[in-house]
Amino acid sequence: MKKIIFLLMWVVLIQKPLTVEAKKIRIVTTTEDLAAITRAVGGNRVQVDFIARGTQDAHFIDAKPSYILKLSRADLFVQIGLGLESGWVPSLLMGARNAKIQRGEKGYVNASQDIDLLDIPTQKIDRSAGDVHGEGNPHYWLDPMNGHRIAKNIAVGLLQIDPEGKDTYEENLKQFSKKLKVAVIRWQKKMAPFKGEKVVTYHNSWIYFLKRFSLEAVAYLEPKPGIPPSPSHLEHTIERIKAEGVRIIIVEPYFHGKVSRFVGKKSGVEVLVLPPSVSSGTVIGDYFQLFDHLIASLTDALKQ
Repeated sequence: MKKIIFLLMWVVLIQKPLTVEAKKIRIVTTTEDLAAITRAVGGNRVQVDFIARGTQDAHFIDAKPSYILKLSRADLFVQIGLGLESGWVPSLLMGARNAKIQRGEKGYVNASQDIDLLDIPTQKIDRSAGDVHGEGNPHYWLDPMNGHRIAKNIAVGLLQIDPEGKDTYEENLKQFSKKLKVAVIRWQKKMAPFKGEKVVTYHNSWIYFLKRFSLEAVAYLEPKPGIPPSPSHLEHTIERIKAEGVRIIIVEPYFHGKVSRFVGKKSGVEVLVLPPSVSSGTVIGDYFQLFDHLIASLTDALKQ
């Protein structure tokens, strides 16, 4: 009997390692957009968390202790860069005391690497210019073609810390890029009838999206990035809207309020509230759903 029990215990012990699930790579991204793309590239080898929800303005996030805890456990950290998160990421990274995800280390990924950036200042800037980003406009994920480069940057980061996953990451990147290429053709076809359409936005965050789909922003409700509009600026903008034949004012959910409603009412133009990011818990659960929603909402509004 003792021999039988010993043999059974031995079988259990040698079988146990075969049933243990492989440890997943822990990744923290600053935004839900990056989290969605990271999941697509990482597949079942990764566990992805994020800090800024898609419904939040990623410029302004409170550095909560819970975020520091997430980063302290992370194997890889991915951020938008270009100063978008400069108000809160440095303090979180410092508080996390996680050497492997600090800038310059293998576990750090700046998703803006090699992106064809827009709106790069050509002269010296100071605070009088508003919230201007010296390296270029950071809202580059809103051009879906930039999704290819973002995904590649993330894949490179994953390969740095998990070379054993090379085949998985390269295949997932290939499939993601292939699907995205087909989707962009579909989105551009839907937007083609509105080529050259003039719009007004609240903040200069749609520049990449507008360029990709051949739309033009003729004015902004903000006089300068991050500067609240004055009554005189709003009156001037309303006159511009009427003069240019603008039919749509695009506003992010967190900017929509008295100002946008006032301008819409006075100009007789529809205020279209569009989410600029993936947002879990809504119909926009991944990068493709984001653009499906944006294109459908915009084309429906312009058809009217």
